[in-house]
Amino acid sequence: MIVSPSVLAFDFANIQKEVERINQSNADWFHIDIMDGVFVPNISFGFPVMKAISKHAKKPLDVHLMIVNPDKYIKDCKNSGAEWVTVHYEACTHLHRTIQLIKNEGMKAGVALNPHTPVSVLEDIINDLDLVLIMSVNPGFGGQKFILNAVDKVKVLKDLITKKKAKTLIEVDGGVNNETGLLLTKAGADALVAGSYVFKYDDINTPINLLKAL
Repeated sequence: MIVSPSVLAFDFANIQKEVERINQSNADWFHIDIMDGVFVPNISFGFPVMKAISKHAKKPLDVHLMIVNPDKYIKDCKNSGAEWVTVHYEACTHLHRTIQLIKNEGMKAGVALNPHTPVSVLEDIINDLDLVLIMSVNPGFGGQKFILNAVDKVKVLKDLITKKKAKTLIEVDGGVNNETGLLLTKAGADALVAGSYVFKYDDINTPINLLKAL
């Protein structure tokens, strides 16, 4: 199981220290949420902060763009150290073009689906995707309650990937802990994003190892 701790749960007064905690842990990626206050009702941080994280990070940056017009910021993602860039299906008018822009910059491309968006919308593009991010909360805020329907969506997505012979990874973000993580793992998830669940521990390897062992 790939574990991608969400930096939204960082103590931002001590970014370098928090990055080092992830570096020294058994986590696989850094999950970075970029929010614009338009696509989602919240603002996180911009590319200068992401670049500061990248400067010290020793694991891949898994970047989730919760913004309108993501095409405008693909080069900024590359220049700020992203290895994975995930855009929202709901924010992209020309999704195939957006995916190609990401890949042309040498990054892995993902698409996120909001809780109300069915997996079927990806049928024609699944083979172009390196990752699909299933949102198990409504995007914009950390610490929300897990939406149980996400488990069924993971099953449907896994079936689609198998049917299309795609190599797409399934990632889930929102309300992830060892209990919901077990349900998601059994349904076919490959990667779990966790924020508050990880950072409430002094030793973050405790929850990370629990998730990786699911």
